[in-house]
Amino acid sequence: MSQALRRYYIEMISRERGTIRKDWGGKVTFCLLFPNYYRVGISNLGFQFVYALLNLRKDVVCERAFLPEPWALREHQRTNTPLLSVESLSPLNRFDVLAFSLPYENDYPNVLRMLELGRIPLLSEQRGPHDPLVVAGGAAISMNPEPMAPFFDCILVGEAEGLLDSFVDALKRHWGSSREEMLRQLARVDGVYVPSLYEMLLNEDGTMKGLHPRSDDLPQKVKRIWFEGQPSLLSAPLISPQGEFGESVLVEVARGCPYRCKFCSVRSLYHPFRPRSLESLKEAIAEGIRRTGKVGLLGAAVASHPYFEELCQLVLDLRGRLSVSSLRADRITPSLARILSASGQRTATLAPETGSEGLRHTIGKHISNERLLETVETLAQQGITNLRLYFMVGLPGEKEEDLKATIRLIKEIVHRQRTILKGNRSEITVSLSPFVPKPWTPFQWCSFEGLGQIKAKLKEIRRSLPGIRVHHDLPKWAYWEALFSLGDRRLGLMLYRGYTEGDWMAYLKLSLLNPDFWVLRKKGREETFPWEIVDYGITREDLWEELMLYEGR
Repeated sequence: MSQALRRYYIEMISRERGTIRKDWGGKVTFCLLFPNYYRVGISNLGFQFVYALLNLRKDVVCERAFLPEPWALREHQRTNTPLLSVESLSPLNRFDVLAFSLPYENDYPNVLRMLELGRIPLLSEQRGPHDPLVVAGGAAISMNPEPMAPFFDCILVGEAEGLLDSFVDALKRHWGSSREEMLRQLARVDGVYVPSLYEMLLNEDGTMKGLHPRSDDLPQKVKRIWFEGQPSLLSAPLISPQGEFGESVLVEVARGCPYRCKFCSVRSLYHPFRPRSLESLKEAIAEGIRRTGKVGLLGAAVASHPYFEELCQLVLDLRGRLSVSSLRADRITPSLARILSASGQRTATLAPETGSEGLRHTIGKHISNERLLETVETLAQQGITNLRLYFMVGLPGEKEEDLKATIRLIKEIVHRQRTILKGNRSEITVSLSPFVPKPWTPFQWCSFEGLGQIKAKLKEIRRSLPGIRVHHDLPKWAYWEALFSLGDRRLGLMLYRGYTEGDWMAYLKLSLLNPDFWVLRKKGREETFPWEIVDYGITREDLWEELMLYEGR
């Protein structure tokens, strides 16, 4: 290893607090991999929880590895150095288990890069008895495990608190068996999917006929696991100034969401809504303030906790600083805005999704434009002058008038805020995201809008809002997200071939099976989906009924 690479690994976690280092003797060794840069991975609460939960076991040691920064990746390749864990600088092939955390679909190609850099065979069928077991979990792959099925020996579907112990216990019971026998035994554990033990059947038109177990003793479907009790972990064990939240201690206020927005996968993935207990949150907040003086309260619907305002007041009473994730406009009261401002918060994040009240109502977000504007006034009056506004474009059935409504609402928000502030400094940032249909939502039958239409809509919004900061990613990344959200294992094999040939994007564009087949095609009511190998406890009939009500709006 070169000195530059050694310094890179050491400096990556040199200012990190909470790093866990354990002796390997007599333990099952895990390397937890995040297929993106350290600054992204360290900001992910789920990734941190898995790291801590595994290390709570005396019979397990868990270290971490991240996608190297571009210059470090080139240095790895130049010096022929394998990817290493950050705790002990051990190569990946020394570990018993490599566990990928996959919260974002667009990180999927980085899985192949990290396996290759770690000198691990990319396809599960290529691995032998001396290779690590390669597993995955996380929000993205739990929603649809099939696009990455060719690469993983096991996929853990659901929440770590309900899965990890049973998985590790089964792994230990059958360690020493042949790889094939161990996988067969792991497949019997609730929430563990072993893709190689299932066969995909196709119809003549290329749609899926079904996924079927290769033997009668395997479950027909894999049960999605959710954790019913109060978790042992509520706050992030690791703190790093390099993370997106700085040195805030991240606290999970609630899991799931009480709302049922039609576009959002949280409604299924983390159902039901589970607010954490008030007493446990008070302890976590107090401990966080003792550690760094600042806490970040996180959750898909963080302000829906029945004692959210009391929790924010507690931070203030303890002389701490506070940051919160996106807030629903209808949950912000003058007293809450006053507490947030007094605790040092100057920026609020709101997600109207669309400026059209009618469209917003039918996607399940029941907030009026007037309520949004009142919230902007309330925040400005309390000194919260910076706003981040999130909107989507390309929602199913979106019309030109809906787009114009979004432009009008943004202009009205700017006007209302400036009227209150009377020239005082403020900043409004508009973030635009193309709509991506997700599994286990009523929109799973819908198509992604074409790139041409998306680009035209983004251009029109930018043109109509001079002087306002408008951000969006390249529309092609939303297209790839839709592809990795909706595809099946054929997509994984195409990704493999494209990656090994040097340019997976170019390969997918030229492949015989056009990616548009998954992305731009509206699906029929009876079409079988690859993600239905998972049992979410949700019926197709209920989702279809929601879609029909939406389309009949």
